[in-house]
Amino acid sequence: MQFNLDEDRALLKQSTRELLESESPLTDARAIMEDSSEGYDKALYANLAELGYMGLAVPEEEGGSGVGAIGLVAVLEELGRAAFPGPFLDMAMAAEVLRGVKEPEGAEWLRRLVAGEALVLIANSESLSGDEPIEPNTHFEDGRVTGSKHFVPFGAQADAMLVSTDAGLVVVPKPDAGWNADLLEALDHAQRLASIDFDASCTQLTDSGTAATLLESAHQLGALGAAALMLGLMERTLEMTLSYTMERQAFGAPIATFQVLQHRQADMFIHTESTRAAVYRAAWAADHDPDSASRLIAVAKAAAGDAGRWVAGQSIQLHGGVGYTWEYDPHIYLKRIKTLEQFYGTTRSQLEKVLQAARI
Repeated sequence: MQFNLDEDRALLKQSTRELLESESPLTDARAIMEDSSEGYDKALYANLAELGYMGLAVPEEEGGSGVGAIGLVAVLEELGRAAFPGPFLDMAMAAEVLRGVKEPEGAEWLRRLVAGEALVLIANSESLSGDEPIEPNTHFEDGRVTGSKHFVPFGAQADAMLVSTDAGLVVVPKPDAGWNADLLEALDHAQRLASIDFDASCTQLTDSGTAATLLESAHQLGALGAAALMLGLMERTLEMTLSYTMERQAFGAPIATFQVLQHRQADMFIHTESTRAAVYRAAWAADHDPDSASRLIAVAKAAAGDAGRWVAGQSIQLHGGVGYTWEYDPHIYLKRIKTLEQFYGTTRSQLEKVLQAARI
């Protein structure tokens, strides 16, 4: 299997890294994570929309960039490296749902999302105990939606939500009075999670059967995207750790010269590169082999969760005492990885999916 990117996607990946180094260095990202109520830079997201990033996986004939799953993964890997805050992946998932909607209302919200005119997100979870899918209790009747959704990423900031109900998928524009949202605490201080209580006018987009199909496709994209983000987080974590061990001295020599620490960093490298192979193999399948894509994406997400947690934990250890402090950066990457591991399909649920596919 050839994992090298073609010329166009390699250029996209490199230009994304340069853009993030210029416009979203970690010092700026930390300020947004720690001090901004919004949790992301709206001006930068508008700039990304102008450059076509909000429609990366959307075909060109539907107003997107059409770079496919491989191109999206390449970009998300760079976003992970930069610990880029905000709902980028969640917007890509919403776009995946809207692509499958036949109603004109869906096409208009897709256009606005891709153009950066609206933040459109999915509100699907009704469980506070895990990510296992359950039948929606949120109710739709006579053009109105009632009920509650939990763990909605950046829910309080959204301009519209795609809400799963007992009758199918509906789109709910933000009411004039704003959402009835309760903010939830998260380990990752870059995340903005909310529980939303709905009692608002809405438009039905699909029936329940179509909604289930579209949401499954979006969740699959989310799992692949989360794995790519964790790959980027691992890659940068390893780089930070190598740099620190080269600078930190003990007994008159850099601690990077100590063989036991070299072995640990070599293991960090192996975990990272193994994850890279799984993620890009899954992305290739998403573009070229849909029959095996679901299984391979589950493999990639589960592998990235386990490997990412281990690599980030080793980084904390190899930084020594300062690895636990707020001023140093390893904790940002550890928290992001642990959050991504629990969302978009937990490591356990993805492993179960793999085993079911293998009929074990």
